[in-house]
Amino acid sequence: MAKGLFGRKIGMTQIFGPEGQRIAVTVLEVGPCPVVAVKTENGTDGYNAVVIGFGPKKAKHVNKPRSGFFDKIGQAPVGHLKEMRVSAEDVAGVEVGMVLTADAFVPGQIVDVVGRTKGRGFTGVIKRHNYHMPKATHGTHEVFRHGGSLGTRTTPGRVFLNKKMAGHYGDERVTIQNLKVVQVEADKNLVVIKGGVPGPNGALVWIQEAGRITKPVS
Repeated sequence: MAKGLFGRKIGMTQIFGPEGQRIAVTVLEVGPCPVVAVKTENGTDGYNAVVIGFGPKKAKHVNKPRSGFFDKIGQAPVGHLKEMRVSAEDVAGVEVGMVLTADAFVPGQIVDVVGRTKGRGFTGVIKRHNYHMPKATHGTHEVFRHGGSLGTRTTPGRVFLNKKMAGHYGDERVTIQNLKVVQVEADKNLVVIKGGVPGPNGALVWIQEAGRITKPVS
């Protein structure tokens, strides 16, 4: 049923395929994700969706409205919530209190992984936008890592918006599409994905069924 689940990035490693080829993989701890709300098209919400949670959260860190919500459904507070749209057939087979685990995914399945990239602080244009460096000699001085000319002539006589310049780099939401599930260890809540996913080790990620196949996956 699950279209997607929360997880955490454990780290990268390598495995060996049936012909001895080395495969770089990322290990994700996926779930368990309790269902905290179910919305139906025939109900007050007017559409079919499932709200799932992930990660425990101390009661003293939960505000009163959300604390009352969890008390009402009889579940412990969670740190992360996400609503996902599902079909009428899927929503009919789920109820509040169910726990979704890593066995929602199977080896060979194509998935998308959403996460936040590592934050790198304030960086220059060479690292942030892959600019080329100027010559290190022959008259170059004081501008070894600068971006060169920024503006134009008298008309319009200004720097255009969205000009690639130095600034905050990283810490942005990124979706990596069409990753292949290599292994699933449901008893340990582990899903092994071929390739890399955004974020540092321990980062929160969202793994979901691929929305569309954009390239051949081997």
